[in-house]
Formats: sequence, C-alpha cells, structure tokens
Amino acid sequence: MGAAGGEPDVGLRGYRSQDRAAPTRLRRPATATVVPVTGFDGKGYQERFDVLARSGVDVHGEATFVRSLGPASVLDAGCGTGRVAIELARHGIEVLGVDVDASMIAEARRRAPELQWLQADLVGLALGRQFDVVVLAGNVPLFAVLGTQTRLVASCAAHVAAGGALVAGFQLGRQYGLADYDATCGDAGLGLTERWAGWAREPYRPGSGYAVSVHTWLRQQ
Repeated sequence: MGAAGGEPDVGLRGYRSQDRAAPTRLRRPATATVVPVTGFDGKGYQERFDVLARSGVDVHGEATFVRSLGPASVLDAGCGTGRVAIELARHGIEVLGVDVDASMIAEARRRAPELQWLQADLVGLALGRQFDVVVLAGNVPLFAVLGTQTRLVASCAAHVAAGGALVAGFQLGRQYGLADYDATCGDAGLGLTERWAGWAREPYRPGSGYAVSVHTWLRQQ
C-alpha cells in the first residue's frame, strides 16, 4: 500500500510535508464502503517535491532519519515515486521500493531504473528476505483499506532483520492511531525505542499531530 497528496501533514524540516495525506475527495466516514486508495498521478505527485527542492527546501528528511540508523539495506514500504529510496541509494544503501499504485511505481522506475521496484500490496507481503530497516514514510497505514492496517503493519514487521528497526511516520487523529500501531508492533515482537513529532526529531508530546516511531526487536532473533 502506498502512501499521496492533498492536505499537508507535519513531516520534514522546513515545510509541512505533503506526503500523501488524503485528498478531500477521498475522505470517507468509518461506516462507508472502503476500497484500496490507488489511482494517483505519480508524475504530478513527484513534481510537487521537485518544486520544493528547486526552491531550496530539504525534501530528504525521511532519508536522513533512516540513514542515522546505519542500515545496509532498507525496504521502502509504500515507496511512492521513490523519493526516499533513491536518496538512500545515493548514499550506498541497498534499497527495495514497494507500492501498490501503478502510477507511483512507474514514476519511480522512470526516475531510477537501476533500482529495485515492486508493485504489490503491503498487506500480506512476503518477500522471503529481511532488511536492516523497514520504513513506512508517508502515512502508509492511513491508506490501507480500513480493517487491514494490522495485517499491513505485521507484514512489514516480518521483514525486519535481527538488530533492525521498523520506522513509520503518519498523521494522527484519524481512524488509525498510535495505540493500535504499537499493539501490532508488540504482537510482532517489536518494542518502541524512539518517538518523535517529525523526521527532524522534534520532541513528541501528547497532542502532536504527527508521529515518527522506531520499533526494534524486544528479544534477539
């Protein structure tokens, strides 16, 4: 499941991240019939970040955060157009980007054909390997079909290698929150080790509108 853009979230340093917050036309009540959120314009989505980058904004806060953990390999789960994965690869990190949206993956492949990209749903993902870091950088759980978030997070957690970390950033105050996320991580054997209010490690406080969480194995694998 990918993370797409509309209203802004708090994310990277220096601007309010536009990492696939739900467009107004995609909002729905909890009782509505739900379908996977797909059909985004990958090229148009990427152009928004290109404009920010050309204006001097650092659009690589997520990648900088992940790099600080020292991984040799990263699964970019909900990679979108590959912004995070491409930046990580530029620093010599092995990356695999996965997203359910065809337009997003097509744009990622256009931008970096030498990297590994896979169009697939994160719910039930089984790659047969693990990574030092699995990152869900752009509101990924919020774009899963309602009721499948637990399976999505569990699938991602299963790809975390021994000594590795699951890193997720998403907007709060929606239909999926930190209590549910932490519980799913705990069921998978991962415990919370860091929580921040943004990718620049702004202090997290109750009432923060955004959270970046790092979960690691509770016991040696």
